[in-house]
Amino acid sequence: MIRTLTPVLLLALALPATAQNTVTVSTAAGNAEQVWYSLQNGEVATAALADWDLAFEIAGFTASIRVNTQKGMRVFKAPYAVQDWASLDTTGMLATWKEVHDSDTSWSHGALNDGLTSNEFDLGWGVYNQVTHIVAGDSVFVLQLANGDWKKLRIDGLATGTYAFTWANVDGSDEQSGSLNKGAFMGKNFGYYSFANGVADLEPLSADWDMVFTKFIGYVPSAYPVAGVLQNKDVPALQIDGVPTDQADWTSAPFDSVINVIGSDWKTFNMQTFQYEYPADRTYFVKDRSGNVWKLIFTEYGGSATGDMTFTQELVSATSVDELTADRGVVTVYPMPVQNGLANLVLDVPVQQLDVTVHDLGGRVVRQERLGGLDGLVQRTIDLAGTPAGLYVMRLQAPGFDRSVRLVVE
Repeated sequence: MIRTLTPVLLLALALPATAQNTVTVSTAAGNAEQVWYSLQNGEVATAALADWDLAFEIAGFTASIRVNTQKGMRVFKAPYAVQDWASLDTTGMLATWKEVHDSDTSWSHGALNDGLTSNEFDLGWGVYNQVTHIVAGDSVFVLQLANGDWKKLRIDGLATGTYAFTWANVDGSDEQSGSLNKGAFMGKNFGYYSFANGVADLEPLSADWDMVFTKFIGYVPSAYPVAGVLQNKDVPALQIDGVPTDQADWTSAPFDSVINVIGSDWKTFNMQTFQYEYPADRTYFVKDRSGNVWKLIFTEYGGSATGDMTFTQELVSATSVDELTADRGVVTVYPMPVQNGLANLVLDVPVQQLDVTVHDLGGRVVRQERLGGLDGLVQRTIDLAGTPAGLYVMRLQAPGFDRSVRLVVE
């Protein structure tokens, strides 16, 4: 049965007690795979990075088209309009044409969306018509494929939910066309296309994942392929530096919606020791698609030899009342930090009494108490008057029940 909570108690449900888990996600040797990951459910899907060349955005109005430059492709925006397709001349291209890349801050700005004008209906590769609701392609691109071949590409348009595009050798020979229907990928961020193999369905439903572990083009400071983590749409994150990881507070700063808050800079390569190094005081907080907040600390990278990325994750705030009031119970402390020596507990646990002990980080017991009459949703107060300011752990125990909660005492 789900009980109705008062607004005050709802606001108090801010710090669920969960264990810190160590996780290793492998992108394989050479970062050859991309792995979609759910903070609640672990790895959701894996696909070979080499399996696609173009990615077409499914939802929204930005019609992002991304190019898989991280596998070795290059993209240049040609100073030609689509009507000049047959007369394309690549003389001087490498010296004068702009090389374009996917954004590493937004999924909705791919390499082919580069060069936007002041026209709000300009999508880079084409322009949206308000009357026909068709995006007509107006740009030509030149691509170098991962195998070294050069191709020219135009996006012919987006009409009735279908992207249409054409590619050929730069001299116009071997012209081919392709299409991708958005309806085949509903609920996903992108549909994928391989020039060699056609349409590819690679990623899971957007609602099922929070982060993708992959190789991408980062700016360090110039465009360069890096390995790291990008967040899903609607999954904001926060990076905190300069604070010990056990004291980092997710409420201390606003979350950011850019997709590379975690990115690749949680590691640096020391050219003297030839070892990866990791900031000792860097903490990430990620708000998943359900609104839960997770604390992540990245601790190890196996390099291109394994592609392994290791981190700890811990649930520090849950928003689902249904989940928190399940049989495993609610244990929440507020306010946090504890003020005036009083820790208020919100309890809805499957036991009648609990033994409560408060320990400092050295394991010494600073407070011990037994709570009874725990029938239903109740509130209790633990007196911590005289306890020095610092970080503590409160442990609540009963037969078949054992929970620990972090406390910060001011």
